[in-house]
Amino acid sequence: MTKRIHRSRSLRKVFKKVPGGNLKVHYEQRNPSKAHCAICGKPLLGVPSKKPADAKNLSKTEKRPSRPFGGMLCSACARRKIIEENKKYL
Repeated sequence: MTKRIHRSRSLRKVFKKVPGGNLKVHYEQRNPSKAHCAICGKPLLGVPSKKPADAKNLSKTEKRPSRPFGGMLCSACARRKIIEENKKYL
């Protein structure tokens, strides 16, 4: 029987070949889904979909675009939002 922590469907089974030639089951986290725009829901470009353990080793500029609303809004929605905010001051 597997360990109690491995009896969850949130972990995926990966069959690895061990040096003895046998196949062994390893349990690992599933890959997360792509990040989506908060307004239109379109998948964001420039934002990697990595597991938290892998994402912590990326630099800040690799985690998200370095522009206003980078990593939250797509470029079209960010452009629209910036223009709307600037209209208030005109």
